[in-house]
Amino acid sequence: MKLLLLGKNGQVGWELQRSLATLGEVVALDRNAEDGLCGDLTDVAQLQATIQRVAPDIIVNAAAYTAVDKAESDKDLALQVNATAVQVIAEEAAKLGSWFVHFSTDYVFDGAGSEAWHERDAVAPVNYYGMTKLLGEQAIASAGCKYLIMRTSWVYGARGNNFAKTMLRLAADRDELNVIADQVGAPTGADLIADVTASMIRQALVDPEVAGVYHLAASGFTSWHEYASLVIAHGKASGLPLKVQTLNPIPTTQFPTPARRPLNSRLSTEKLRKTFSIHLPDWRSGVTRMLKEVLEK
Repeated sequence: MKLLLLGKNGQVGWELQRSLATLGEVVALDRNAEDGLCGDLTDVAQLQATIQRVAPDIIVNAAAYTAVDKAESDKDLALQVNATAVQVIAEEAAKLGSWFVHFSTDYVFDGAGSEAWHERDAVAPVNYYGMTKLLGEQAIASAGCKYLIMRTSWVYGARGNNFAKTMLRLAADRDELNVIADQVGAPTGADLIADVTASMIRQALVDPEVAGVYHLAASGFTSWHEYASLVIAHGKASGLPLKVQTLNPIPTTQFPTPARRPLNSRLSTEKLRKTFSIHLPDWRSGVTRMLKEVLEK
């Protein structure tokens, strides 16, 4: 079994290098060439040549353009990485008879209401990033390949930058912080995403009927304000010299950004849990584990 992993150095890609290793030989790539292979999603010709040379049984794409605000002005690059290149990968997967495993986002929805989004719900992105991710999904579905698409939300990892680290850094310098309280979702660890992905692939290999779109997120939900409160409480309990005394909840309207954010990022994971018999832990358990790892460094 041979797997081609694209985006190996991103938060999810880094964890996938570990979780996919038990499935077979993993060829892990990023944008830089290695041994004549390259996973640069801005170079379609090179991407096609790499896929054809590796001839993988499974292609896992963890590469994406994720700068949500920048995508509003950097539209060509966002479209190239999140949609055009994804279509090329899907078409190559179809030619090879390979599985294509891809990650999308809750941003394909408009964020209205307070109910968790199901896979069958109507999509309506409110920003350009979400639109490019939706176009990528649609390209995969129309390419005729076997695929698994996982929509995730509020992804974090202990490696690299994340919301928790930002809050701890700001809390060390400021007496007071304003944090958005009307956006709701489930912080989801890159390690959880990677482990669930490997489990899904195992089942898909013996039961191709499970192909399709799934929502993958930790259980429960929270706001950015509640998330920040938990992070700061852990930081103080760990002995960090945090200066912050007040954490103000504010509405999204008080923190304007170039790209609109959906207020409701809740994802129903019922389909995934039932199809693959997977238990998804509460978001707090993953965040707590990540904080322990970060704070012990």
